[in-house]
Amino acid sequence: QVQLVESGGGLVQAGGSLRLSCAASGNIFSINVMGWYRQAPGKQRELVATINYGGSTTYADSVKGRFTISRDNAKNTVYLQMNRLKPEDTADYYCNAAGVARAAWEIGRGSDYWGQGTQVTVSS
Repeated sequence: QVQLVESGGGLVQAGGSLRLSCAASGNIFSINVMGWYRQAPGKQRELVATINYGGSTTYADSVKGRFTISRDNAKNTVYLQMNRLKPEDTADYYCNAAGVARAAWEIGRGSDYWGQGTQVTVSS
């Protein structure tokens, strides 16, 4: 079984910064894509940023230039540096690990996992 544990959420004033971390543990050989999603009250969960094993990234337009996603493959950990935060960034942030392979033969067809979420509140 694989577990994702997020940390780093909290309350910050508009314009401030936070850094989220998500560590994956368990029977892991490699993780294809790691990402962050968020869900604000009354809204659907939306993609924030993703990064693949090779380091290629994607970002939601709303966070481009303010957020930076990175990962440490050796530690199976993904980070989200959030700068110039805005009140509209307030949400529960969820870590996702897609294509988690337990062995080399499983690369390309591994399972997906979610973290429990961490709350980010940006005050105006």
